[in-house]
Amino acid sequence: MLDTRLVNAHFVTMDPQRPTASRLGIWQGRVVGLDEEVDSLPAREEIDLDGATVLPGFIDAHVHLAWAGLSARSPRIDPAAGIADALTRIGAAARETAAGEWVDISGYDQRPLGRHLTAAELDTVSAGRKVFVVHDSGHACVVNSAVLDLLPDGVDHENGVLAESGMAAVRELRQPYSVAELVDAIEHAGRTCVAEGITACAEAGIGGGLISHSPVEVAAYQRAADSGRLPLRVQLMVVGDALRRASAHPADGIARALDLGLRTGFGGDRLGIGALKIFTDGGMMPRTAALTEPYVGLDHNGELYADPQALTELIVDGHQAGWQLAVHAIGDRAVDVALDALERARREYPRTGTRHRIEHAGLVRPDQLRRFAELEVTAVVQPNFLWFLGDDYAAIMGEQRAPWLYRGRGFLEHGVALAGSSDRPVTPGAPLRAIQFMVERSTSSGRTVGGDEAISVEQALHAYTLGAARACRWEDVLGSISPGKHADLVVLRDDPRSVEPARIAEIELLATMIAGVFADTAGPAD
Repeated sequence: MLDTRLVNAHFVTMDPQRPTASRLGIWQGRVVGLDEEVDSLPAREEIDLDGATVLPGFIDAHVHLAWAGLSARSPRIDPAAGIADALTRIGAAARETAAGEWVDISGYDQRPLGRHLTAAELDTVSAGRKVFVVHDSGHACVVNSAVLDLLPDGVDHENGVLAESGMAAVRELRQPYSVAELVDAIEHAGRTCVAEGITACAEAGIGGGLISHSPVEVAAYQRAADSGRLPLRVQLMVVGDALRRASAHPADGIARALDLGLRTGFGGDRLGIGALKIFTDGGMMPRTAALTEPYVGLDHNGELYADPQALTELIVDGHQAGWQLAVHAIGDRAVDVALDALERARREYPRTGTRHRIEHAGLVRPDQLRRFAELEVTAVVQPNFLWFLGDDYAAIMGEQRAPWLYRGRGFLEHGVALAGSSDRPVTPGAPLRAIQFMVERSTSSGRTVGGDEAISVEQALHAYTLGAARACRWEDVLGSISPGKHADLVVLRDDPRSVEPARIAEIELLATMIAGVFADTAGPAD
């Protein structure tokens, strides 16, 4: 007997063996069959979907749930209101914080302000607290003198502004948040994802570096899962910084490892360990993404996260030890470093099924597309970056390079696997908005960025379903509406393939189903 039969719907399965259907059977959280395969089976309940369109649940291949939840629940500033207003808000937050505690501030972006805040300015409103103003990119921050005094010797800053490794040093001081705080944050961000039709995601970095919030962050995810407060499926990427030199047998080829030797693939249906996350550069918002040529109007071309040789050794060690690698590379110079290291890893330690990924691939030159394909590297992109930030990114790249930003068609035409993601909370993460951008290549102001990189609606949907599932090694259980796979679904008022592209982001989401159960899509509680 079926648990549920869904009828009177337009199922867009993303399964080439059976692209469409009108009826679906579910048993114990999995798809049993479609149409005539389930018509004769009894069901405990039958639900009429009134002609709605049903797609596989969207998969976000690169998010930061804990950071997103913490950011949403912390005091924020509005850079557009100016420096005086920002300092007033920071001062109010400081006065409401217990003496000796950290004051975490979100919503910071130096661009509307015209310049960065300074440590001296923060000192005037900090009320003796340690002030930590986090850049929206996650790759930079501004802190006051109370924090600077705690930093180790040799950590560079400019008037309290720290980027990349300096930002990581501040994170190290700030740790840890409590597990209870993190569970609240994870649940909050997870519910936002579910409200947007996302049923599974990859948490892009725990264990250290720029974005870690606790040395026991996995415990927060486990507690959330055990207590029913993990709203969606989550795969945890471990940052490369968390690996330590291992004293394993030389024949094992494990130069670095986590405690207990955990690696990609450990875990269950709801929560598990995914790829090894390795940073090679910064971001375009703070102008730290590593480019081969300078930013337009600036006298520098960003920076690498660490010495290229050290980055290469970490990538090679991770590959040799059996990890799937998720290498953060935004600028084209960083992409060169990542591709060179992955090529060396494959050459020195050949193995199949690696599914290595480059996260962001923000600026990819034409000559680099072929190398992505040859190395069988998946491009995990964030289309919403260009919807929300594309005017700025195009300006700082200039006319020649702007068409290379967050490519779509270029990857697909070269046979490169393409996965969609958000990098939430850097920008809002709604998949339908991202899908619309991939089709139109238009920013929020209407500017076209890299129009030749536009792809079809079907290709964009694939990037957020089967493409993202493959990037996370989930394609056997997620990504399409197929017998045996998890019954993770998103129910929409209209078919994205049938409406005008300009309306895709506005399609009403009617329901999200995870493991055959309709989820609460009201969004996070206030």
